[in-house]
Amino acid sequence: MSFSGNVKEELLAHIGSARHCRIAELAAILAFEGEIYRNSSGELNLRVSSENESIIRKCFTILTKTFRIEGEVFIDERLGKKNNRFTIDVKNQEEAVKVLQAVKLLSVDLRPVPVPGLVNPMVVQKNCCKRAFLRGAFLCAGSISDPEKFYHFEIVCTTEEKARQMQELIQSFEIDAKIVKRKRYDVVYVKEGAQIVELLGLMGAGVSLMNLENVRIFKGVRNNVNRKVTCETANINKTVNAAVKQMDDIIYIRDTVGLHRLPENLEETAMVRLEYPQASLKELGALLSTPVGKSGVNHRLRKISSIAEQLRGVKEEQA
Repeated sequence: MSFSGNVKEELLAHIGSARHCRIAELAAILAFEGEIYRNSSGELNLRVSSENESIIRKCFTILTKTFRIEGEVFIDERLGKKNNRFTIDVKNQEEAVKVLQAVKLLSVDLRPVPVPGLVNPMVVQKNCCKRAFLRGAFLCAGSISDPEKFYHFEIVCTTEEKARQMQELIQSFEIDAKIVKRKRYDVVYVKEGAQIVELLGLMGAGVSLMNLENVRIFKGVRNNVNRKVTCETANINKTVNAAVKQMDDIIYIRDTVGLHRLPENLEETAMVRLEYPQASLKELGALLSTPVGKSGVNHRLRKISSIAEQLRGVKEEQA
């Protein structure tokens, strides 16, 4: 099962203990998978339909626990085996009204309450209810990428207005949610690993949160090691290139005017470098008759390089 599938599996088992939180999660399921209709007698009915049987089972559990409603559940096989739709029908108007009034979609006098976005703000006033609504929305229309590859959390909405409300709900937890247009959908997404971890915690996916944190820690250590190796490799290359240049300069001086023409301290340094081409500056300093520090050796080698460049310049002028 994918990481996203594991997260949903964990969230499906999470049933809120507070009635208002169960109503908030139910409101999310209705927003994405619900339908209000009138039967042949003109009575209000409620239908929840999804290709995911587990979502229907959870919805059934919430309805039973919260309203003591047991809707009719059936499978619509008209679309073929791969696209079966599992459906709950609440065909008793009194029961349907009870649910719709709880999620603030129907007034006391049975008038529809306009909700331009996904949910009536009254349903998600408390942070715990926002978390429950987020959980239901993710179950119906969300996904998380494999954290081994990259970090990406998203919830797909059918309109920009719905996406804006979902974005605001996520941002109320100080998480940087953004919106992108994808074909005919508006997608609310988060791409920062630490914030996705926080979202998992908000939704109640503690096990998945720990699994994601483990991946983040491993990737962080690996990236840190790679940075150190890259840095050390660059330093080694720099040291080797510098040593090769020093050797070239010393050999050029030796073959043109002779090292004996150098001041005594520079001659000794040049001779030691020729004898120990792979030694570090610190090691070279320790090999001298009168040991000097790393900066002292570096200063002497710079002088030698300068003399070599002067000799090359003279040779070019004579040519």
